[in-house]
Order: sequence, then C-alpha cells, then structure tokens
Amino acid sequence: MPKMLSDSSVVDASAEGSHPPQRPSAKVRWTRTVALSAVVALICLGLAWELWLAPTGRGTLAIKVIPLFFPLVGLWRYRLYTYRWLSLLVWVYCGEGLVRATSETGLSQILAMIEVALCVVLFAACAAQVRWRLAQGQVTESPPSSAP
Repeated sequence: MPKMLSDSSVVDASAEGSHPPQRPSAKVRWTRTVALSAVVALICLGLAWELWLAPTGRGTLAIKVIPLFFPLVGLWRYRLYTYRWLSLLVWVYCGEGLVRATSETGLSQILAMIEVALCVVLFAACAAQVRWRLAQGQVTESPPSSAP
C-alpha cells in the first residue's frame, strides 16, 4: 500500500509500516514564517490605521481585519489549503490598498502603500509554499478514478 502524505506535510502512520513525521524543509518553514508575519502585520496595520492613525468615520472599518484571523491556525499547521485560499483573499486587501493609495493623501496614502507591499509579500510567500510543497511531493492528489 503506498504511503499517502497528508495536507499538513506529516506522513500518516499506517498499520503496516509507520514512518516518522517528516520535518518541513527550510524553504517551507521560511515561507510559513513570512506568511504568518505578513498576516499579523496586515492585522496590526488595519487596526492601527482604522482606530488610531487615520480613522475613517468612527473606526468601524477596523472590522475589515476579521477575515485575516481565520488563516492563522492553518498557516501555523502548514495546511496547504489555507495557503491556497489565502493567496486569493489577499487580493481583496491589495485592491483596497491600491484604491486608497491613489485616492487619499497624507498618512492614509502611505499606510495604503504599506498594505499593498504586505499583500504582495504574503502572496509571494503563499505561492512559494504551494509550489515548493507540490514540487517536493509532500502533498499527493487523489488518483483519477477509472471509469468503466
């Protein structure tokens, strides 16, 4: 029976032959660190921006950071699915940053440019994580079913 690698880059132990868990490579650990750092930085930036630095209205736009809390556990646990959907979600924040960087002035414009830079870093880290893990064969897709 072939060994199947789980989505969290740890080999599942089977009854026939158990293998020790695989330690993620240095590249995979590095991209996780960059992705986690970028998400935490986006959360901090969003809260500081909307609550203290340059609030819009009564600071209710600070709720925009709530979706960024959801991927934290998945990133920490090397969940490939989290890296995939986060690489799509990040473009919402990048779009907001681009709009605000071109439409606002002063501190808000600078904060928007920082947001865009963090989004690009986060996307690059997610893309590298997915690419390297698939290239290493740490995640196997289910084989195609044979149709009669």
